[in-house]
Amino acid sequence: MKHPTGITQRLVTLTARLGYIAKGVVYILIGGLATMAAFDLGGQRGGASEAVTQLAGQPFGSLMLIALTIGLLCYTLWRWIQALFDADDKGHSLKGLCVRIGYVISGSIYGMLGYRCIELLMLSGSGGNSTASSRTATLMSHTGGQIAVALVGVVFFCVGLRQFQRAIKQHYRKSWRTHRMPQHQLAIADTVARWGLCARGVVFAIIGGFLGIASWTANPDQAKGLGGALVTLAQQPFGPALLIVVALGLLAYGLYCFVNARYRDTQA
Repeated sequence: MKHPTGITQRLVTLTARLGYIAKGVVYILIGGLATMAAFDLGGQRGGASEAVTQLAGQPFGSLMLIALTIGLLCYTLWRWIQALFDADDKGHSLKGLCVRIGYVISGSIYGMLGYRCIELLMLSGSGGNSTASSRTATLMSHTGGQIAVALVGVVFFCVGLRQFQRAIKQHYRKSWRTHRMPQHQLAIADTVARWGLCARGVVFAIIGGFLGIASWTANPDQAKGLGGALVTLAQQPFGPALLIVVALGLLAYGLYCFVNARYRDTQA
């Protein structure tokens, strides 16, 4: 397809870069807090909503939340651009359409996180922090909700496996302008990307598994979000070591997002 040029493309590039930076900040907050919890240095094993809530309570928290909100909304817009204008040339095959629908869903999720930041800025977010179990219960209350929860679980599990595939086969390189990356930077970026993607894959697969259990038992309390997945890891044999590896991996995924902000091809 014909790509935009001039000021339009510069705006798209700026939007994408701000979005990837914001996403990276979120994962660094999640990974950092989980790492601190693993070493008994405070912190918490929580998800994105808990991480931004922690951020709100810091010095200059409101300013940081404003910047994060702008970035998250930029990421939402970039994902929708990818989907609607086929920025990654995925095409109109079944696989391509599924990937593009995934972009819409991904963007919408981070848009809701941006809305959570706005709630915190308006000091009205105390009751708006829904949990994975409460969202699952809401979905199950509708006709066919149990099946829908199972399908969502399958999607999460498959996305988790996809993260491993991307890490092993280095599919992420297809989106990078590697010709602009010095070899030592590329080697470091590869390490960060593969570790981060594998950690994210573990978490997503666990979330998918819990959603499957919730659907099978018709018990929404079985559903777990990212925080619940980290808690589950910590409860396993060698749990503290596993938690440290995954938590540091989520930090690495945040750095991977920063690499995307700098080197990803953002032609729309």
